[in-house]
Formats: sequence, C-alpha cells, structure tokens
Amino acid sequence: YRLQGQKTAAFEIVEELGAAPDYHCLPVGNAGNITAHWMGYTEFQKAGIANSAPKMVGYQAAGAAPFLRGAMVDNPETVATAIRIGHPQSWDKAWNVQKESGGWFDELTDDEILQTQRMLAQSEGVFCEPASAASLGGAIRDVKSGKIPEGSKIVCTLTGNGLKDPDTA
Repeated sequence: YRLQGQKTAAFEIVEELGAAPDYHCLPVGNAGNITAHWMGYTEFQKAGIANSAPKMVGYQAAGAAPFLRGAMVDNPETVATAIRIGHPQSWDKAWNVQKESGGWFDELTDDEILQTQRMLAQSEGVFCEPASAASLGGAIRDVKSGKIPEGSKIVCTLTGNGLKDPDTA
C-alpha cells in the first residue's frame, strides 16, 4: 500500500501548480517514489483533473546506478545512502514509468551530489540529504545541456532532510 499512499504527492503537485509539470525529477534508489508519483499523475490525467503527465526523470548515484547499467549492482557505493541500492524493489515498474512518460534515468557522481547539496544550502537555506540533491543536480545539468528545455516547468523531489544522513553534513 506504500505506493498508493505516496502517489498522493503527485495530486498535491498538480493541485499546487494548477497542472502537471513538464518534468518531474527524482532521486532513485528502490524506485518507489518515481513509480508512485507516476501512478498519481496518470490517475489525475485519466480522471480529467490534469491534461498531461510529466516526463519522469530519475537520477542515481554513479556508484549505485543499476538503471544506467541495465543490471543489478551487487556492491553499490555512494555517499548518498538513501539511494545506495543496487537491487531496486520497483525495478520493472520504474522501467515502465520511463517508457510511458518519455523520461530517462541518469547518474551523478558523489562530487556532483555533494556540490549540489552545498549550493542548495548556501543559496536557499535548504539542507537536504545527499540523495535528494541528486534530483536537483541532475535537473540543473540537464537544463544547462538542453536536454530539458529552458522555460520548462520542473519539479524536483527532495526526499529527506540533511540530518537524515549526518555523516555527510
């Protein structure tokens, strides 16, 4: 029932923005969040509450990126402990989300993740856990490269407070 509960976050996003975003960027470990959000967006779309659903973009840590490797990772390593998962529980569901939404998976190095975590804390006063910084760091990189067009409506999910992972604080 966890995914059923988590999907309501997508309902809140649509209600707050007045529409679904163009892109929804999330950190991916077990892939439950990306799967649950997609469930919510598609349910709102089918019900006629939203006219569209976003491209779902999942970012993993380079040392724990089974979706980028196309295979499970037996010994995942990253400072981002919440996404240090080599055998995602929602493996098949997440691949379906990527295919159905037109989104993609990508990875960030630990340095990129930690730089984004610091930047967010310094510029916005938001102290997130390293895993959360993967979504923002990836989105910034994809906007700069043109993969996500400038002017797109983007939502980045930050899944946890920086104190959740005190070893990197």
